[in-house]
Amino acid sequence: MIINVGGNETFVATGGQNFDPKKPTVVFVHGSGLDHRCWALQSRWFAFHGYSVFAPDFPGHSLSKGEPLLSIEEMGEWLVEALVVAGVESIHLVGHSMGFLIVLESASLLGDRLKTITAVASAAAIPVNEELILTAETSASDAADMMLRWGFGSHTQLGSSAVPGMQPIAIGRQIMSDNPLAIDLKACRDYSAGKSRAESLSYPANVILADEDKMTPCKFGLELASSLNANVSTIKNSGHMLPMESPKRTLDAIKSFVIKNSN
Repeated sequence: MIINVGGNETFVATGGQNFDPKKPTVVFVHGSGLDHRCWALQSRWFAFHGYSVFAPDFPGHSLSKGEPLLSIEEMGEWLVEALVVAGVESIHLVGHSMGFLIVLESASLLGDRLKTITAVASAAAIPVNEELILTAETSASDAADMMLRWGFGSHTQLGSSAVPGMQPIAIGRQIMSDNPLAIDLKACRDYSAGKSRAESLSYPANVILADEDKMTPCKFGLELASSLNANVSTIKNSGHMLPMESPKRTLDAIKSFVIKNSN
């Protein structure tokens, strides 16, 4: 669906079902340089099992208009505004990597509309290599190649795919090459409030980690989980791009937690 946020047309994937703001809504927040497509399996399952799905492309990403936002704080405020525009009443926030930093910024602004928060392959702080940022400023596709060599686990690097006929590395490259990757990476680099934000929250929290994650290693995810007093699960033989690399296992870890905390 298309909604107007801040004067710009914003694309929101709804999992293949009409959006109903009165249903409990699972909000999927994409990571750096990505878009709604990274949540394809997860969003479709929730949309066909009693939930509404709200998976936006952030401004300047893929199908959404507007200038890219320059900071995690701005992105958090934008997400809250988008949810207000859509009239969402009951919210489960799910964020991948940078997306969970945005969740941390949004959470305190949503009050009792927010029911749960879930981090997927994330941490309270995400340092970014300056060489990667410099590469992204010159060529998003070259930077995407660098990230994807590190972002997927060993099985996927050898050609394994959870979806027959589709190669997640190729899909990731296609998405990231056309999006403002450098801006997102700099926003991650500059964000320093994650730990304090996490410690201030008391919502039911879920942290999903990947044992081969080289971009936000498990030890940092466990530190985040400690700050949130969160449920923790670890997906084996997978890297940082969990929603695309291990879509079914990531869905299972999300849905069991959301369903448990929906009543």
